[in-house]
Amino acid sequence: MSDMQGKLLVVDDNEMNRDMLSRRLSRRKHTVITAENGQQALDLIERESFDVILLDIMMPGISGIEVLRRLRESYSAADLPIIMATAKSESEDIVEALKLGANDYVTKPLNFPVVLARVGTQLSLKKAQDALKSAHDRMKNDLDAAAEIQQTLLPYNLPEIDTLSIAWKFYPCDELAGDFLNIFQLSENEIGIYVVDVMGHGVPAALLSFSVSRNLSPLAGPDSIVLNSGDTPSSVSPAEVLTRLNTLYPFQINKDRFFTILYGVLDIRDRQFRYASAGHPGPLLVSSGQSAQEITAKGFPIGIVEEPDYEQSEIALKPGDRMYLYSDGFIEETNKDGKHFEINRFQESVKSHYSSTLDQSLENTLNAIISWRGSEHLSDDLSIIGIEVKR
Repeated sequence: MSDMQGKLLVVDDNEMNRDMLSRRLSRRKHTVITAENGQQALDLIERESFDVILLDIMMPGISGIEVLRRLRESYSAADLPIIMATAKSESEDIVEALKLGANDYVTKPLNFPVVLARVGTQLSLKKAQDALKSAHDRMKNDLDAAAEIQQTLLPYNLPEIDTLSIAWKFYPCDELAGDFLNIFQLSENEIGIYVVDVMGHGVPAALLSFSVSRNLSPLAGPDSIVLNSGDTPSSVSPAEVLTRLNTLYPFQINKDRFFTILYGVLDIRDRQFRYASAGHPGPLLVSSGQSAQEITAKGFPIGIVEEPDYEQSEIALKPGDRMYLYSDGFIEETNKDGKHFEINRFQESVKSHYSSTLDQSLENTLNAIISWRGSEHLSDDLSIIGIEVKR
C-alpha cells in the first residue's frame, strides 16, 4: 500500500459518501476536495489541478460516464487518473467506463482499504509519469539547445569569391544531426570543402560530427590536419587529410562508430577541384545543356581499416559548371512504398533546376526529397553544398 499523498477530487451526489471518503482520505494526509454533481466537478477541474479523481457513475444531471467522456477529450489517463465508483451489479457501466479511459474502478458499498490501495496505485503511477515527463522535457530542452549550437557552427559566413557562387542546405532528420558540412578559406587561392556523414543519429552521432568539424578547422598550427605548418602554411592534400582523420578516429576507440566524408580543395585560379572520398558519394557535376554527371569516388569510411589507401582525384571546372557535394540521404530517402529516391532522380532534379539560382536549385531539390518522402520528417539527415563557376 502506498503512503504517497496527493490532491484528490471526490465526486458523489451522496453527502454521506462524500463526507466518509473525505474524512478518511484526509486522515491519510491527502488533500481532498468534494463535488456533489458532474457539473460542479467539471468546473473544479477546469480551475484546479488534481492528482486523482474518484468519480461516482450514477449521478443526476451529468452522469459520471459523461463526465469521464468529456474529461478524456482533454486529459489522457496518464495526465488525470480517474477511478470510477459503481454498484456491484452494474458491470456494463464498468465496461463502458474502462473503454472510455477510466484507470480503475471500485464497487459500492465501498471497502475503504481497497479504495485507499487503488488511490495509492494511481498516485504512484501519476508521480512516476510526471517524473518521466519532467525528465523528457529537460532532455528535450537540452537537445534543442544543442541543436541551436550545432546550427551556429554551420558556414553562414561564406568565402566571398568573385568567380564563384556558393550555397548549402542542412536538414537534420532529428533535433541533432550526424551530418555536417563546411566551406572555408584555406589560403588566398584555395578553399576547403567537405560533407561529413556519421553513422546513426542523435547525440552520439552529433558529438562525433562536432569533433570531426573541430579537427578540420583551417587554423594553422602543428596540430592542423588541413594545413601544413611553416612560414607560409600550405594546404594538405585531400587524400592525406583523410589518412590523418583515419588515424584520429579508429573504429574500436570510437565505440564502433564510423563516418564517411568527401573532402576537397578548390583552387580558385585554375578552377581545379582536388578531392578524396572515405566511403562518401562522389561529386555531381552539371554543365549547361548537358546531363548531370555522377562522378564516382572510392575509399573506406573513416575508422574501418587501419591503413587505407585513399585515392585523390581532380575535376577541371569550366564557366557555367555546377558541382554538388552531398550526403547519401539525397539518394537513399524512401517513399511510402519503400522505394529509394536514387541517383537518377537526384540528377534529374538538379539538372531541371539549372536555370534557377544555385541556392534555389538546392532548395528545390530538398523539397523534391520531402515530396518523395511524403513528410517533412525524413529518415536521414540531408546535407548538400553547391559550387557554381560564374561565366
